[in-house]
Amino acid sequence: MGSALTGTARAGTTRAGTAWRVVAALEVLVAGVLVVADLLVPSLVLVVMAGLSLAVRRVGFSSLGLVRAPFGPLTLRMLAFAAAWTVVQLALLMPLANHLSGRRQDLSGFADVEGDVALLALFLVLSWTLAAFVEELAFRGYLQTRVREVIGQSRLAVPVAVLVTSVLFGLLHTEQGAIGVLVVSLDGIAFSVVRYRYDTVWASVLAHGFNNTIGFVAFFFVGPVYGLW
Repeated sequence: MGSALTGTARAGTTRAGTAWRVVAALEVLVAGVLVVADLLVPSLVLVVMAGLSLAVRRVGFSSLGLVRAPFGPLTLRMLAFAAAWTVVQLALLMPLANHLSGRRQDLSGFADVEGDVALLALFLVLSWTLAAFVEELAFRGYLQTRVREVIGQSRLAVPVAVLVTSVLFGLLHTEQGAIGVLVVSLDGIAFSVVRYRYDTVWASVLAHGFNNTIGFVAFFFVGPVYGLW
């Protein structure tokens, strides 16, 4: 009788796990539609979806990777990472993409930042809130967690989650053109690396924020930069 009860419990657990994977798949599908169709403000909608998803599951934001970290050392490391990644972008990735495609990332939306202190301050505030925090929680936190849940216990779970969410992250920036989508998708992969290296979404939030800050400060002094060659 004991073995029968154990078997019944296992079957129930398996069915519950399958049901949650189906729910996670639906969440990822809806998220993809929101991003591709550019409905409302997709990243904000995704954060609302994340909150509802966590409430239904009765778990906290730590389940999405938003866990405490030693902010002093982590901040310095992510500042160094963002500086290094900016060099890689400007010295390698953006020039290669520009020359191979004959196109450039469309950064015209930021052109007015040059020499405008008030606009620079506004973009920096938005960069650390709507971009760094909201987008990282939405993509590197919520969506990556749900994609991994759909795939299950597989070595491919993290790589696939990183790839899928990075492409969606790039598609969130279609106003920057095809090259912009590519460059931002690569940003998504880079931010994912630090998210898993330090086991916290706060790492990708800081890396994202510093990366944008370096870019906007450069725009302020010299205007949009499309690469070093």
